[in-house]
Amino acid sequence: MRILLTNDDGVNAPGLEALEEIAAAISDDVWVVAPEADQSGASHSISLSDPLRLRQIGEKRFAVRGTPSDCVIMGVRHVLKDNRPDLILSGVNRGQNVAEDVTYSGTIAGAIEGTLLGVRSIALSQNFDRKREDVEDMFAVARARGPEVVRTIIEAGFERDRLVNVNFPGCLPEEVRGVSVARQGQRNQELLTVEQRADGRGNPYFWLMFGRAEFDPGEGTDLEAIRQKRISVTPLKIDLTDDASFDRLRKAFAES
Repeated sequence: MRILLTNDDGVNAPGLEALEEIAAAISDDVWVVAPEADQSGASHSISLSDPLRLRQIGEKRFAVRGTPSDCVIMGVRHVLKDNRPDLILSGVNRGQNVAEDVTYSGTIAGAIEGTLLGVRSIALSQNFDRKREDVEDMFAVARARGPEVVRTIIEAGFERDRLVNVNFPGCLPEEVRGVSVARQGQRNQELLTVEQRADGRGNPYFWLMFGRAEFDPGEGTDLEAIRQKRISVTPLKIDLTDDASFDRLRKAFAES
């Protein structure tokens, strides 16, 4: 099996190293095409106004001055154009990608682009608990449980235009309580704040920040799974059409 790896944290990110270990447990034909620099929050953007720079930095390893989606396109359509990958793994992201993170995440965008190109794709992210000083390896759960999770997803099969989003809980591997196939949750957006600061010259600048407060994660969601120290596995689809609204609007416009 030929596996293509990418991420959004950059080609030198420790999460990519963890992903290489996961992939190596599944196949000996592993390629890396990842961004030169951190592309967190890039979502499913592609570079249309700037050229893409591709550098080979090692055997089967390439860096692209572009987004995760750019990297997958370059990997499938250029680097491996004569022998396409059988699987794309994107991650392991430093931090979870659950709930509305799905719409912002460059990690998930890498898997989305792979799916659009007809390649089975999985996004992997690692939650971490800043209060846990005993967790020395942030990616310990991903390293320990990643191979079996990926193998199970592959064996279960992929439907057309579908990808899978995996999130590992921020704990020790022995504390993981299992795997939950969970739906995408939704946070309280009131926790999103804009914090204003001043630079050395007194000019204002801003940080977008998520506050921390108790909220109901929702039963059966990815948020709940992570809170319960379970690995969250969420199938996603490319088609975002809301069928219920589609029928209602079609009826409304038919009557106008």
